[in-house]
Amino acid sequence: MTLKVTPLNNAHRALGARMVDFGGWDMPVNYGSQIEEHNAVRTDAGMFDVAHMCVVDIKGANTRAFLRGLLANNVDKLQESGKALYSCMLTPDATVIDDLIVYFINEEWFRLVVNAGTAEKDLAWMNKVNEATKAGVSITQRRDGADAMALIAVQGPNARAKVWEVIPEAKEATASMKPFNVALVPGTAFGEAMIARTGYTGEDGFEIGVAAGQAEKLWNALNAAGVKPAGLGARDTLRLEAGMNLYGQDMDETVNPLDAGLGWTLDMVSLRDFIGRDALSKKGQKARFVGLILREKGGVLRAHQKVIAENGETGEITSGTFSPTMQQAIALARVPMGVNVGDTVHVEIRDKKLAATVVKLPFVRNGKILVA
Repeated sequence: MTLKVTPLNNAHRALGARMVDFGGWDMPVNYGSQIEEHNAVRTDAGMFDVAHMCVVDIKGANTRAFLRGLLANNVDKLQESGKALYSCMLTPDATVIDDLIVYFINEEWFRLVVNAGTAEKDLAWMNKVNEATKAGVSITQRRDGADAMALIAVQGPNARAKVWEVIPEAKEATASMKPFNVALVPGTAFGEAMIARTGYTGEDGFEIGVAAGQAEKLWNALNAAGVKPAGLGARDTLRLEAGMNLYGQDMDETVNPLDAGLGWTLDMVSLRDFIGRDALSKKGQKARFVGLILREKGGVLRAHQKVIAENGETGEITSGTFSPTMQQAIALARVPMGVNVGDTVHVEIRDKKLAATVVKLPFVRNGKILVA
């Protein structure tokens, strides 16, 4: 099978990246030391190729009404141009088709960024709903073709300053920008740039979208400004420390968003109907989504390991790693409803049952360890 490549593939190889098959994409897992890449994001600035993710532009007079029914969070929260919202897109049975970010550009133009591995099914679902509801909106993917865009995430305490060094035109539009906002900045050395403050690492920074043909030029300019290239390995340890879900591991089309710790993304208060709402109301929450810290030596926390509560009920780790920031084994887990923060549980690792402490997420945010 021929792997798909992003517009930055040649840049990764020029930097000596170790490339891997990531869901059918040829992507960098690291450029040498994954730990150094992780620490650069926590202490300075690092950047990730996220051009495998898919920008989707939805336009038309009925765009807001279409998204009001499509998404579990309420786009009516987006009343000022540039605001952004995190949401799930659900099946009628209230399981997660995808988690995504929606940006409000204007009343007839909303921009979505969806996950790489779900992009095709997401687009098929959106088109099906568009047809069924007769919304009449246009749905355009921007990952392929003449109008393709590429996304680069620049994250870390010094990320914004380094982006302004490379794209000085962006400073006026983004210096006072609050988290979960976006700006379109024309006339840069890389053409029009979409600059959002909606990161995935627990650190501050920007996600930059430019025309695909400008991506390598931007990547090299950021690298020259001291932004450290980082691969999939560091991206995973960073997002896990930040307590952020990964589609396909922490939730998917078999999981109720309430059981994935995503209740905060669901608007069940307004009278608005959305796909999955009725099933969500009937099913309710069956499990809790928590953090775990391993307290005994002798193992590493990994997905699918069994978690045993004090009363014998069981749950499962969804994502696990060794935290470079905390120097401890940590995990995200779906556990029985009776398990509470502070409880001790046991994790089955090979032939051992090792003790772990249940903690409130996130583990790390803005460079600070938040759990004991």
